[in-house]
Amino acid sequence: MESGDLRIFQAVAREGTITKAASALGYVQSNVTARIQQLEQELNTSLFHRSKRGMILTAAGQTLLGHADKILSLLDTAHKQMLDNDIPNGALKLGSITTTAAVHLPSIMLNYRRQYPDVKLSLLSSITNELVEKVLRYELDGAFVNGPLPNAELEQIPVFSEELVLISEPGASHLSEVLSEPMLFFNDRCYHRGTMESWLREEGLPIPEVMEFGTLEAILGGVAAGLGTTIVPQSVIRRYEMEGTLQAHQLPEHYRHLTVQFVYRRDHFKTSAFNKFIALLQPKEPKA
Repeated sequence: MESGDLRIFQAVAREGTITKAASALGYVQSNVTARIQQLEQELNTSLFHRSKRGMILTAAGQTLLGHADKILSLLDTAHKQMLDNDIPNGALKLGSITTTAAVHLPSIMLNYRRQYPDVKLSLLSSITNELVEKVLRYELDGAFVNGPLPNAELEQIPVFSEELVLISEPGASHLSEVLSEPMLFFNDRCYHRGTMESWLREEGLPIPEVMEFGTLEAILGGVAAGLGTTIVPQSVIRRYEMEGTLQAHQLPEHYRHLTVQFVYRRDHFKTSAFNKFIALLQPKEPKA
């Protein structure tokens, strides 16, 4: 079993199809198919359930994927250690919840880019659960997520304090009316959707219709148009409030406050590029 075979297997497991894996790796599909078949023959087991919809891991495939993630991470770490020096360089793969990416990160990333131009920065926007999974699978160096999180494998740094608000179209006067409107969120794993549903259950109110959207801009536009309501950090909607296109409503105290954490694996190899980024997130000591 070679590391190249494990990378191909990992790509197929993550992408779900031979076509997508081949595209991600820059290989021809027939090569990917052949390598997977050779790996299954070598291990004398089926690693995937094959269907028209794609490739789904078998129980043996799930076990191998866990080992592959660790092995490939160790190889990548060894490579980074050999190349690392005091001058930040190489790739730095970060993730962030959409609201933080929109409000807080542009200035931080611009500052970092100006100081360390040899580092190849990338940023993936997603929801907390998906970002944490990618960090744990060594696919991201770190991520900004809603927290804190009960996970012993993660190092967590509190970075931003947010106040959550319920938002609606302008002119809504009674909170009871707003809470009966459809809810606009990303999907059923959205952190703020869970907060909203907990609040409604606490109030003894029914969960209204949920409309799922793919982007923050679509959610805010839908609320402004009167489609429904949602929960977001107040920092996201300050401009909309000033323009009068959205109205904010206060949440109960125990739902109101949120801390955005920067998380990374405790066993993550900290390159100079990574350490310099962490340094930008630390509060500056006041000058004497």
